[in-house]
Parts: sequence; structure tokens; C-alpha cells
Amino acid sequence: MNPKLMWRHIYQSEAARIAFIAILTALTGELKVMPFDGEMFRFALGGIVFFLLILIYPPVSILRTGFVTAVTVVIFRVTKELWLGADLLESLQMHVPVFLFYFIVAVGWHFVGLEKYKSLPLRLGALAFVFEVVSNTSEHALRNWWLHSSLLNGKEWGILVGVALLRSFFTVGLYSSVALSKEKQRVEEMLGVGSELYAEALYLQKSMNHIEQITASSHDLYRKLKKENQPELSTQALHIAQEIHEVKKDSQRILAGLSKWTTRQQVEVFYLSDLLNMVVTANEKYSEMIGKECTLETVIDGDLQTGQHVPLLAVLNNLTANAVEAIEEKGHVLITVERDEQWVRFSVCDTGKGIPFEHEDIIFEPGYTTKFTDQGTAATGIGLSHVCAIIDAMQGTIAVKRLDQGLNVLVEIPMDSIVKEIEA
Repeated sequence: MNPKLMWRHIYQSEAARIAFIAILTALTGELKVMPFDGEMFRFALGGIVFFLLILIYPPVSILRTGFVTAVTVVIFRVTKELWLGADLLESLQMHVPVFLFYFIVAVGWHFVGLEKYKSLPLRLGALAFVFEVVSNTSEHALRNWWLHSSLLNGKEWGILVGVALLRSFFTVGLYSSVALSKEKQRVEEMLGVGSELYAEALYLQKSMNHIEQITASSHDLYRKLKKENQPELSTQALHIAQEIHEVKKDSQRILAGLSKWTTRQQVEVFYLSDLLNMVVTANEKYSEMIGKECTLETVIDGDLQTGQHVPLLAVLNNLTANAVEAIEEKGHVLITVERDEQWVRFSVCDTGKGIPFEHEDIIFEPGYTTKFTDQGTAATGIGLSHVCAIIDAMQGTIAVKRLDQGLNVLVEIPMDSIVKEIEA
């Protein structure tokens, strides 16, 4: 992008953000409480909204945002008073002091660095409290001095401090809940991607083993043909071996990248119940997307922590998605977890169309599928083979049981494989 166009875009985006914060703050500032009799000093919602907005939608310049917001609020309130018939001088004396509130708050966050404290709620709340006390005191003192030639008394200052404490930590708590919700959503999305890549990495490793065997066989064929004095065929066999070797090297590079990424995703520790909640949430959305009315239910007997959330999520998501797809129009999927000292057992049971009796022995083979597009094109049929590869890597077993209506997929994984890699 042209540098001039880029900076123009940034400036326009920043201007729009500042305008949004300023206008919304001015409007919500009309929702207020006036604790001091006969005075225009107010505790308004605008202060909370301003702080919350610069936390959630941080502008490039907090100082500029604070200045524009302060001016906007003053102009808005003075204009409103003039429209109602108030005297201009009195209106300015009553509302210009509010400039100090927003500008002092902005100056405070500008110099301490708001971004540094976003992940430290207690410090964030404490600083917000200090800035609110200073800005509210300044606003109220200036208004009192202009209108009454007096400053704050003890009772008024006590109310200021109490309200500042309440508003500051309320806003920080509200922001923390929003940030926590966003972080949870991000983690779920990352885990979903990680589980898919984990399965693909295992499948790629399996394919590389086959590539190695094919390379060796091709090279062996080359030597035999050369010994039999068939130069044309031996040269062709050698060329095939070389091409397959190049494919192997490319696959190794891809696998190295995937393995590094999926290993990084296995740092956290999750409860099995957390994984089941993610699976249910994702597949409820999936069932709606494909136009099916599907009820998903989970039953867990004995929750536990696991460091293997990526492979487990890959297994459970795949099996649950298959169960949802097997349901015709309306149905039910039940996911259960049971455990003892040696094994953790997972069951995914659906009320779908099931599978033919003669297919029981081949459903885990690569390429097996019962899914076709509207044009009659078959799916890849590698989902269950992915699942098998993951379960094999965890020294587990998988089996299916046909029901009167639907299918029950049973997975057993050793307890040691489930709980490994949890830091003490």
C-alpha cells in the first residue's frame, strides 16, 4: 500500500474512533446522579463509558481522545442548556469544569501507559481510582469556586472518594469479564485449529512412513533393472525414487512446522469437562449450519485434568461431527466419559441412520465414507482414520456398536496417556 494512503487510512480510522468515543460519552453523560443539593455536579455514566471504551477500543492517542471528548461533552451540555433557555455565562460556569474530568483522566493514562496495566486488574483499578478522585475533585472545586467562591467540604470529598472507588473497580470488573470472554473464545478457536492440525500431522507422519518404503522400493527396483542391463527402465526407476525423495523432504518440512505449532498448543491444562463443553458448543453451531435439529448432551463420571487437550479435542470433535451428520433431520447425540484407575472411556452415541452391518470392519479404513455432495462426489473419508491414528498414538482402542437406531462409538485410552505432560 502507498505510505500516504496507509497513513490517511490510519488517520481516518483513528478520527472515527475518537468521534465514536466522544459522542457516546457525551450522550451517556446525561444519565447521572446529582448528590450535592443545589449544584450541577453529577456522577454520570459517561465517565464509566469513557474509561471502558478506551480499554476495549484503545485509540492511538489517549491524550487526543481525552481532549476531544472533554470538548465534546462541554459543547453538548452547554448547547442543551442554551436550547432550554439558560444564560450562556452561567451555563459555561456550570459545564466547562467537566473538561477537567475527562482531560485529567486522559493525561493520567497517557503518562502511566494504559496498555501496561490491562492484564493487572488490581493495579488498573487502583490507578483508575486515583485519576477519578483527582479529576472529580478538580471539576467540583473549580465549579464551586466559580459559583460559590468555596471549595469542597469533608462530606462532599468523602462522597467523591466513595463513588470513585465504586466506579473504578466496577468498570475494571466489567472490562475484565469482557476480556475474559474474548480470551476464552480465542483459546477455543486456537484449540479447534490446533486439534485439526494435530490430526493432519499424525496422518502426514503415517504418509511419510509409506513414502520412505516407496522410495526404498523404487531404489531397489533401479538397482535390479541396472543389473539386468535395462538402462532406460533403470533410469526411469531412479527418477521416480528421486522425485519421491523430494516429496519426502517437503513433507518433513511441513511436518516440522505443524509439530512445532501443535506442541506449543499443549502448554495449558484443561479439565475433560471443559473439552466437552467446547465440543458441544462447536457442534451445536455445526448442526444449525447444516440445517439439522440436534440435541447434544454430555455425562461425565469423574472429571480430571489433562495436558492432552489437543489430541482429545481432535478425537471428540471428529466423532461428534460424524454423529451430527448421521442424523437425518432431528435427533440426539450423547457424549459420556467414564474413568477408573487405568482407563478413561469415551462414548459418542447418536440416533442417526447408523452403518450397514457389513461395513463395521472397514469404517476406519482411509477412504471409507458415507457422505456425498449434491453432485455425487464422495468425501475424502480420512476423518476416522485420523481418529484412529491419534488413538493409536495414545495407546488406546476404538470400536463401534450398532444400535437399534444409530451408532455408538467407544474409545478407551490409558489413564497415563490422558494425564501425561501435566506439570507438577
